[in-house]
This record gives sequence, structure tokens and C-alpha cells, in this order.
Amino acid sequence: MPASLPAQLAALTTGADYWTTNPLPEIGLRALRLADGPHGLRVQDDENPDHLGIGRSEKATCFPPAVTLASSWDPALVQEVGSALGREARSKGVDMVLGPGMNIKRSPLCGRNFEYLSEDPFFTGTMAAAMIRGIQSEGVAACVKHFAVNNQETDRLRVSADVAPRALREIYLRGFEIAVRDANPWGVMASYNRINGVFASENAWLLTSVLRDEWGYDGVVVSDWGAVHDPVAALKAGLDLRMPGRLEDPRIGKAAAAEEIDRELERTAIRLKLLADRTSRDAADPGDVDLDAHHRLTRRAAAESAVLLKNEQATLPLEPGAMKRLAVIGELARSPRYQGAGSSAVNPVRVVSALDALKERSGRSPRFEPGYRLDGIHDENLVTAAVAAAAAAETVVLFLGLPPEFESEGRDRKDISLPANQVAVLERLAAVNGRIVVVLSNGSVVTTAGWRDNAVSIVEFWLTGQAHGDSVADVLFGDVNPSGKLAETIPVRLEDTPSFLDFPGEGGHVLYGEGIFVGYRYFDARNMPVDYPFGHGLSYTTFEYSDLTVSGREADSPIAIIVSVRVKNTGVCAGAEVVQVYVGGIQESPSTPVRELKAFRKVHLEPGESAMLTFELSREELGHYSTAMDEWIYDGGPSTVYLGASSRDLRLSAPVDVPAHRVARPLTVWSTFGEWQNDPEAHARLARLIENRGGIRGRMADLLEDETGRASVLSFPLRALVEFPGFPVELDDVELLVSGSDHPKT
Repeated sequence: MPASLPAQLAALTTGADYWTTNPLPEIGLRALRLADGPHGLRVQDDENPDHLGIGRSEKATCFPPAVTLASSWDPALVQEVGSALGREARSKGVDMVLGPGMNIKRSPLCGRNFEYLSEDPFFTGTMAAAMIRGIQSEGVAACVKHFAVNNQETDRLRVSADVAPRALREIYLRGFEIAVRDANPWGVMASYNRINGVFASENAWLLTSVLRDEWGYDGVVVSDWGAVHDPVAALKAGLDLRMPGRLEDPRIGKAAAAEEIDRELERTAIRLKLLADRTSRDAADPGDVDLDAHHRLTRRAAAESAVLLKNEQATLPLEPGAMKRLAVIGELARSPRYQGAGSSAVNPVRVVSALDALKERSGRSPRFEPGYRLDGIHDENLVTAAVAAAAAAETVVLFLGLPPEFESEGRDRKDISLPANQVAVLERLAAVNGRIVVVLSNGSVVTTAGWRDNAVSIVEFWLTGQAHGDSVADVLFGDVNPSGKLAETIPVRLEDTPSFLDFPGEGGHVLYGEGIFVGYRYFDARNMPVDYPFGHGLSYTTFEYSDLTVSGREADSPIAIIVSVRVKNTGVCAGAEVVQVYVGGIQESPSTPVRELKAFRKVHLEPGESAMLTFELSREELGHYSTAMDEWIYDGGPSTVYLGASSRDLRLSAPVDVPAHRVARPLTVWSTFGEWQNDPEAHARLARLIENRGGIRGRMADLLEDETGRASVLSFPLRALVEFPGFPVELDDVELLVSGSDHPKT
């Protein structure tokens, strides 16, 4: 290596500034530009720069955030949005978009849940992979974040997420693993927090053993901004790029001069060069961007992601002439909440309020009253005027939701309720009008349990992006039949949530005490009432399920189960149904949830039209992580397949027995007598030894003759049984048996 090269390579491990990397012309490496962009570009204006680009960023399309797109349950739509985002990034000279966000919604209180997709890892990985494919189809890198276990904002820069190995693998890493496997993101961002005591950016197990060695990842690992505390340790752990730029920090340079990190520096240079090659483009052809088309896409995506929670008396869709008899109430109707707060905030090209959209649709301004203040302070004059408007109207469309300060990067929420002054307005309106349609705008779940009986219809729009008003009007008036489904459970009470007692932790640690039972896995295991279940979402039409067939494939097939079902639109208008496939009772050890989502598909059907859908469930997706074996296992055997419209609305089910090669569990001196008997080879060796010693005698022999007693003996570890008189095996014998010896002493 040339004497001057280590210093130049050292510079590659950190940014040149807040948003760009350092070039190295000697190896043909250009500078690369990064930008925030989970749901729209945040590129700072070079003519009026600030450090973070939050205050003065260039205008860009504000697409619906992840919380909204996830509710579409439509990977094709998400990929289309990703492609549009990639085109805008390319036009701005951006090489890497920092997104999508993939952290699991462990608690509804996480202040950044609007940037994340779901409580389910399979669903998260599938939808994130679609976004990645879309962004990277334009020659722009996607950078999935925040890797990993970044599920709260409280103390996020230092808190240790203390997670058991199985939950870590099955819930918090699984979505990232699926995204890497199915879409190969060119960037991964290491999170701020510690994982079981080790900072993510300095965690060799996470960044090298798992991400690269196990998953085969070949892209760049970048830190979250300011997440690196020991740059040498981070580099050795597998981090490539420390952001923002800290060229003045001497630690990497000293290690390079001492030839301590030659291999790591060369590795980083190779990976950055690969990223530059993957994102190379003709500088004279930045790509065409049709902002009007992107606005239309935003409008369509938000409308198709809207979740119709409730619709009594078929109140929605509204009749075209309803505007004359309509009262629109709620400050959020004219001051729309369409995106989250924090580093993901986009400077939109334009914003359409609901009031403006309704006025344009009818050619006249609807009767409007703000009803409440967004700062949460009760204003009786506003309420009185709203009540008068509601009393004179046939139907009230009431806009409710969370103001920006209720959910943001950097802080978590305190509850899952709407602001009290908004709920008070609804109660007053319900006393004078029985036809209230509630339009919700929020980035995290809000419970409706305390007030839903005061509304005939509730539509959860989440955060719609810049075409907010048009998307809302399209759904309310039936131009778009809402087909969104919840990607997370809405609980009745905060106290019902699985992480309630542990979130957000204390003393620098947060215990993930609920293990794998996150979201619907927990609520279904406890058969607990919920406000609305995972996967729920109504439609203006109806769907019928029939002709379910389920079959298990041979043991050597990568496909374990094939499922077919017919879905028919039995209503009077076109619509889309999301068919959800859940599998339960997969195996006893390790124990599995009651049901888990394993496949889904969105199908668009005209009135009277039907479609036959087929799903192939892979053995890989049916596996569960064994802590004892430190690997994923699937034994096959009897399971139940459920088809439905939510985790609680299960229309059809069928049993299936799947052939599989049984995975041998490693036996130890602490394995139970029953576990030894379940291993044919080990049991044969143990049985020979016992027979050679004259068999089991005394109390143990009596217990084995009794059904209840036998169960007790089988539950004893061999290490304990050797202490009982009459059991003709000693500890040394067991240790020999564990080692595989067929000739323990007799």
C-alpha cells in the first residue's frame, strides 16, 4: 500500500460534511451525496444552507409516510412510490436516500412510529423490500434504518435494548433479513441505541456476523448521525461510514498510521466504490421528474391506503349532492396534518387542504367551523359555533387527529388518546346530530374506544402526504373505494399493550419482557379485546371467500404449504380485498404464537367478479428461531391455515400435515428424560446402558408404570435423575452419552 494511501483511505470512513462523502480519485471514487427521504427528499438548499437542512430544504413531493403506505397492503403501489422518490433523488444528484424506516412498532407510544411500517416482521420486510426495489430501480441507493431494535425515542442515543435472542431474531431482525434477502438494499444505517449493552454502530455480532456473514449483505453500513462514539471500534465491527463528517477526529488516522486497520480501510474503500458504481449515472441526464404526476400518485396512494374503521348505516360514501347539507368541522380540515415532524419533514411542492378540495369539488364553500384549537386549549366559543353548524346539517364531517407536537422524532407519546378538547367537541356534536363522519389524521394509533359510538363512520387516513384534501374527498365521496387495512393493532387501552410495564425502561436499559409476543401475537394469545385488530379495514363493497384447498409439499421441497382460495366481490361497486393467510400451531418447541401472518395479496374485483388466488408458503418463512440450537428450525407436522380479512376476521380454515425432516435438538446433561427419548439415536444408546445396568428400579420404576408418574419422570433432566436411587446411570455416563459415545462404562 502506498505510504500516502492509508491517510486517504482513513478519510473515507467519515463524511466530508453533513451530507456528502469524501472522494478518492486515485481509486476512481467520487463523492457521494446522502439525503433524508423516507417519504420525500429533504435536500438542503445550497444557496441558503443550514447544518441539518431542516429549516431550508428544497421543495420536493411529500409522499404518504410509511404508516400510511403500509396500510395499503400493496407492495406494487409502494414500489411505484419508491420509484418516484428515486427519480426525484436522482434529479437532485442524491446517491443515497435514508429510508425506508423498518423498526417494529413495539409500542404505540414510539414518537417515530409514523416512519415505520408495522408490528409484524414478515409484513415489514415485504413492504420495505418493495420500497427498496422502487428507489434502486432509479439508480439511487436505499438505506434501510434503523438497524436495529430502535423502538423508542426516549433515551434513544444511549439506551440498551435488552432483548432475548429469540425475540431479537424473530421480531426485531427478521424484517431487515427479509429486506436484505429479497431486495438487497445498497445501504444499511446503524441505529443510535445499544443492543444488550453494545452500541449498534460498534456491534460486530450485528454488523458482521449477522448482517454480512449470515445474510450475505454486500453494501455500505452508515451510522446514524452522531451515533459513533469509538470510530476505530466501529470500523472494526463492520461500520463503513461515520456521519456526519468528523475529519478532525484523529483516532482513525492514528490507527491507520499504526497499521492497525489496513484491512478495514481497504474493505470500506471497496464498498464505497461499489456504491458509487451502483449509483453512477450520466451527469448530463439527471432524469425527468413530473411533479404533477407525483402529486397524482400521492393522491392515489393515500386514498388507497385509507382504512375504513367503521361505517354504520352505509353512511359513506356521501352522495354527490350532500355538500349542500354538509357541515365540515375541525381545525384540521383547513390546517391539514399530512406528515410527521423531525428529520423526515419534507418541504412540499404544494399542499391541498380538505376545505380547499371540498370547495373545488362542489364549486362552493361548505359550512365550516374550526370547533377546537390545535394547542389543546378549550375554546367554548368555537364549540358553540360548531354545535350550531352541526344542528343545522344533515351530515357532519368532523376532522380529528394529533397535532404535530404530539408525535415527533426525539420524544415519545404519553398516551394513545386524541386531545381532550377534540373529543369534547365530538360529544357535544353527537348530542345534536346522529350522522357524524370522523376523519382521522395521525401518525400513530389512537384508540377510538371511548368515543366511537358517537360516530356512524370513522376513516383512518393516517398522514396522507401533500395531496391530503383530494385524497380525503376521493374516499368520502366514493371516487375511491377505501381498501386499506391496519398494519398494527389498535388497542382499547394503553394498559393492554404488551410492552406497557417495560416501556420506555429506566436506568439506561429497556427490557423487552414480552419476548416474541408483540402486537397481534400478544392480543390473540391472550384472547384480549382490541379496539380494531391487525389487518382490519372495511370497504364500500363486500367479499366472499370459498373453495379453500390446503396441501403440504414433500419434505425436500422449499415450499411447505400451498394454499388456494376463491374471492368474489358480492357487492355493488368495484373494490379491492386484502386476503390474509395466517398459520397457527406450527410447532411445540420452540413454542409458537396462536397465529402468524405468512402471506397476503391485494386483489381488485369488479361487482360479481371472482378470482382464484394461490399462495406458496416457504419452509423458511414457517421456521422459528431456536435459542438452544442458535438457528432457525422447522419440523413440519400438523398446523392450521387460516384465511381472512384480519387477524380476528378469519373466514376459512383447514388443517394441514406437512412432511419435514425433523431437526435434531442437541442434548445436554440438563435435557429431560423425555427429550432423550424423543431422539431415536440417543434414546437407543441410553436404553442400552440402562438395560446393561439391570434396568430402572425402586420408586422411579413405580412412577414409570403410572401415567401421571411417568409424565413426571420424563420431565426430569438426566442431571437430576442420576441423584435418585434405582436409576442406574451416573453423571459420568451422561457426559459420555452427550459426547456421542456408544460405550459408556457398564
